[in-house]
Amino acid sequence: MVGLPAWVFVSFVLANLVVVAVLSALEATHIYTPVTTSAMYNTIVATVVYILTLSFTLGMPWLLRRRFTGRTDLGLTRLPSWMDITLAPAGAVIYLLASSALIVLFTSIFPQIDVQQAQDVGFQNLANQTQYILAFTTLVVLAPFAEEVLFRGYLYGKLRKHAPIWLAMLITGALFAAAHGQWNVAIDTFALSLVMTSLREITGSIWAGVLLHMMKNGLAFYLLFINPSLLGTL
Repeated sequence: MVGLPAWVFVSFVLANLVVVAVLSALEATHIYTPVTTSAMYNTIVATVVYILTLSFTLGMPWLLRRRFTGRTDLGLTRLPSWMDITLAPAGAVIYLLASSALIVLFTSIFPQIDVQQAQDVGFQNLANQTQYILAFTTLVVLAPFAEEVLFRGYLYGKLRKHAPIWLAMLITGALFAAAHGQWNVAIDTFALSLVMTSLREITGSIWAGVLLHMMKNGLAFYLLFINPSLLGTL
């Protein structure tokens, strides 16, 4: 059981190492010098990292040990339903309440945690419509789908076969939180994960979680890039 979260982590690290190695090789040969502040660059890198991570996570167990991961494991046996669409906003309310409660709890125990620390989402100083579209596609569409397939799909789908549901939820949430790297973001995403794994249990699919994840990231996109002045008043 410990091997599953470890394998997801290793797959993500390997994907990033491959991308860094390829970009370094291209830069060394002067074929391509990346402009790391470019929205197009960030979109391409994020897309490749997600594809490689999912390829390693799902493909290597099959190649090495013929362990196949089916759509049932991933929670992708059907298309989104009206139940998914209805439950996602309800889940958003529960997530906000749970996140607020956890942040109050953790900051009372660890007052050094900076809950106002800004999250680095990889996009800065968007200057035109194309850059906004690229950032929106990456953060609000690509990231939620890929992360739900990886965490609430593969990881949780496998863990729940070998562990009690509550333990599978906690492990999935802990790894998902750790992947975001900052204490304030980790607390928030842990609460988000608990709600999204609950939605998978209720619906038998990851689609409600995908929609909730998109809503959450969409709100963050609006506050960060469309109306940042509103963020200061909240």
